[in-house]
Amino acid sequence: MMKPNYLLILIITATMLVLPACDQPKTGTEKAMDNVDDALDRRPGEKARDATEDAVNKLEDAGKEIKESVKDATN
Repeated sequence: MMKPNYLLILIITATMLVLPACDQPKTGTEKAMDNVDDALDRRPGEKARDATEDAVNKLEDAGKEIKESVKDATN
């Protein structure tokens, strides 16, 4: 007979393998609604998402400027 710990590990592992299969892919309508919500700024956590997007854009711009500065300095 298996020890209770092994049985518990087996149950948890089986659950972790089965649950992702329950995820349904988004339908076309759901994707369209997500795009509309994004365009109209109606997404959950909109302010946080906007702040993150702004930070990413600024970091990308800073990276481009650094590359240009290094390129100019080496020429």
